[in-house]
Amino acid sequence: MTRFGLQIPNFRHAAPDAEMFDHTVARAAAAERGGFDSLWVMDHFWQLPALGGPDEPILEAYTLLGALAARTERVQLGTLVTGVTYRNPALLAKMVTTLDVISKGRAILGIGAAWYEEEHDGFGFDFPRAGERLDRLEEAVQICRALFRDERPTWKGRYYSITDARNVPRPVRDGGPPIMIGGGGERRTLRLVAQYGDLCNVSGGPATIAHKLDVLRGHCKDVGRDPEEIVTTRLGTLVLTSSAEETERTTEFLRGLAGDGFGEQLTVGEAAEVGDQVGALVDAGLDGLIFNMPLSDPDTITRAGELLTGQFA
Repeated sequence: MTRFGLQIPNFRHAAPDAEMFDHTVARAAAAERGGFDSLWVMDHFWQLPALGGPDEPILEAYTLLGALAARTERVQLGTLVTGVTYRNPALLAKMVTTLDVISKGRAILGIGAAWYEEEHDGFGFDFPRAGERLDRLEEAVQICRALFRDERPTWKGRYYSITDARNVPRPVRDGGPPIMIGGGGERRTLRLVAQYGDLCNVSGGPATIAHKLDVLRGHCKDVGRDPEEIVTTRLGTLVLTSSAEETERTTEFLRGLAGDGFGEQLTVGEAAEVGDQVGALVDAGLDGLIFNMPLSDPDTITRAGELLTGQFA
């Protein structure tokens, strides 16, 4: 069965800021009605350049997820993905555990090595070289796993440590929230997925996805892990259109915002075209697809969920 998730990336509405959360809840409710399995938000403090940059509004991820947990019933909830540089990993484990308790066992820890250097500079976060960020990521997932599963863990690494640490209350989900490691780096990131991840999130079109998953299977063989234990997902942008003209116009608009390299991430078209495009991604080996729908209203989100789950789930 293919799983489908909705990512909510943008918060600009034709309404006062005091109504921003209400509009976000409407999207979340639409996702549940449509059959989406999971709900995701970005872990950023500045909006991304392709969505307008730092002058556009964006809500803090974990405060928002806690509120959405209280307003939803079924969808799993997580960040796609937490930047390892933004929080001490023990604090992060506590936050995700709290989300798991509020949601009655629906939390997922999404985490990655972080990349938005301008945001780090603006908020005063250190932005070390890529190798160090990946080293920190490896330590962080081990600490989070220990705090999810062990009673009083002690763990010491180069960058982070915990000593006789308590995480009370315990997570609701048996074994703790699953850990998604985001990113498609073939040498380090996908190896970390093979070693520690319950889920991965990669990007690209069908050929790129098939290659990345083949690399992941190779790492799993090297570390003695069954690749079937890892849920493989991909993030992209989905727009349902009503005509060929709208499809062409929307595709050109989105590529103009994000650049030609963004084309592999787009799923744009009428219902049958979307089905074909999603089918090609599923055939590449994915267990799940996560879509953002920044141009869509709640009714269209529900319709997209019904289309996807009706055809593939």
